[in-house]
Amino acid sequence: MLDRLTPVDSSFLYLEGPATSMHVGSVLVFDMPEGGFDHDTLLDLVANRVAYVHRYRQRVRQVPAGLGGPVWVDDADFDLSYHVRRSGLPRPGSMEQLSEFVARVQSRPLDRARPLWEIYLVEGLADDRFALVSKTHQAMVDGVHGLDIGQVILDESPNDVVPIAQTWTPSPEPSDVELITRSAINTVTSPRRLWDGVRGGVTDLRHTGGRVVEAAQQAGTALVRTAASPAPDTPLNTHVGSTRRVHLIDLDLEDFRQVRGRRFGAGDLGHVTVNDVVLATLTGALREWLMTRGEPISSSSTLRAMVPLSIEDGEVESQVGGPVVAAFVDLPVGEPSPVMRLQQVSYRMAKQLRDGRAIGAAGIAGLAGFAAPTLHSMAARAASAMSRRVFNLVISNVPGPQEARFAGPARLWATYPVIPLAQRQALAIGLTSYDGRVHLGLNADREAMPDLNVLAECIDSALAELVATDD
Repeated sequence: MLDRLTPVDSSFLYLEGPATSMHVGSVLVFDMPEGGFDHDTLLDLVANRVAYVHRYRQRVRQVPAGLGGPVWVDDADFDLSYHVRRSGLPRPGSMEQLSEFVARVQSRPLDRARPLWEIYLVEGLADDRFALVSKTHQAMVDGVHGLDIGQVILDESPNDVVPIAQTWTPSPEPSDVELITRSAINTVTSPRRLWDGVRGGVTDLRHTGGRVVEAAQQAGTALVRTAASPAPDTPLNTHVGSTRRVHLIDLDLEDFRQVRGRRFGAGDLGHVTVNDVVLATLTGALREWLMTRGEPISSSSTLRAMVPLSIEDGEVESQVGGPVVAAFVDLPVGEPSPVMRLQQVSYRMAKQLRDGRAIGAAGIAGLAGFAAPTLHSMAARAASAMSRRVFNLVISNVPGPQEARFAGPARLWATYPVIPLAQRQALAIGLTSYDGRVHLGLNADREAMPDLNVLAECIDSALAELVATDD
């Protein structure tokens, strides 16, 4: 049987263009262990782990004549050293220099002729640190057969990297005739599967849009109510080019917890959550950033964010891997009071969850065929599949472990997500809490957001404003 891509995985291949690379990135910063960590160590570590995740040694193959969607085949010429790369910064490398390196790497699409992932060892960071910068295509990360490379190489405790015997032998790659024959067999044995593949591979764009409309009409979900009132026009929604600008930010998780602990704002809909404080902080930052640009702002001005949430038993703050909902939240950038901004954000989030207005994971699967991915990848998938008029930006906030993680002997110091941009959306924000810190990755179009550093400064000041505000 052919290992066929799902319709939505196929759609990410076809949706990809010169300005919209469909890969999710991550930046993992490590403290250098006493014994060091070099390119050979990383090669051995990745070789050991990809032995258990076969998707990392497979590439995409198109079926001739469009007889079904693309399929996964083993890469007979798999070259690990092509995917595991080495780079460096002039010592002592700063976070600004690392951000510029990440922006250049994330701007380049992955090689379709090879397995759809890359990881870079970036040496020379200040404070005796190094970074691992990864790119993994959304077509590959479905949460079942493919995981983000950052999850694959991390452990709960330090360990020495000991190379294991590599016994993998690629399966023979089918010829064009064999692909056509197997597709014909699938037509006889499972015509619905072929039809789904053709729909995803040949008419993916129209089909995805049609599925969104059809499922939304049938379900009457939040997407209908949201789409009925399109997101406002903002500087964030403009032409997106092929180059990127990245900014990496570190904040103290305790600051968010301190604000949350005051419990003001949500009334009978529940208490303020850390995610509410995150959104209120970003709302204040976006307000200040818009003002620096001279944009007109009234008391009713809003920006609409798509916010995937990890929930469990009704609690928004849960461990990664729980149920997932994607909410559409109007951020009150026109509100001058930080307390009122937090109250409004908390109320709107709680009301969506209470009324069932947030779209659950199963609902998203029904809308665009999504498999269960990692949370950040889900945010990127949803942003790519849904209408650009539904929301202004993506804010993906993933609660991570509060205990240390390790790649071999190296302790993870920080982890920054890099969420890809959808068409006509110049900014995407990813956040991951880890070991007492909150790490933000701002990914923006280089031309549309020359003042990304200003927005980063506004985030710092907006959080400080919330922390300093009394109940």
